[in-house]
Parts: sequence; structure tokens; C-alpha cells
Amino acid sequence: MTDKITLTVNDMTCNHCVGTVRGAIEEALPGTEVNIDLATKKVTFTGDKAKAEAAIREAGYTPEAA
Repeated sequence: MTDKITLTVNDMTCNHCVGTVRGAIEEALPGTEVNIDLATKKVTFTGDKAKAEAAIREAGYTPEAA
């Protein structure tokens, strides 16, 4: 079993941002389930943290430890 990873992405401000971040992670980590709470700016997923962080950065957002 893979542990869930939670990151904070404070520069997500709208549902479009959520979709962009979700898409970036899903593309980098095929098959992972991504949960995003816009109100708390928390992104939770399973998989390779470094790959997900790189994908989020490439999409134009700044991931931080939750």
C-alpha cells in the first residue's frame, strides 16, 4: 500500500486551477486518484511525490509541504 501524500498549493484560486493541477498530476502519475480541496488548498494523492511536484511546477503552480 502506498501512503497518501498531501501538498499545499496556495496559488490555486479557482476551479480552473484545480483542473489544471489535477490534470498535471494525473498525467505524471497515471492511475493515481487525486483529491483537491480548493478551500484549504490541499492536494492529496498516492505515488511519486517528486514527479507530482515537478508536474505541478511545470503547470505554473507552487507545491509546498502540507
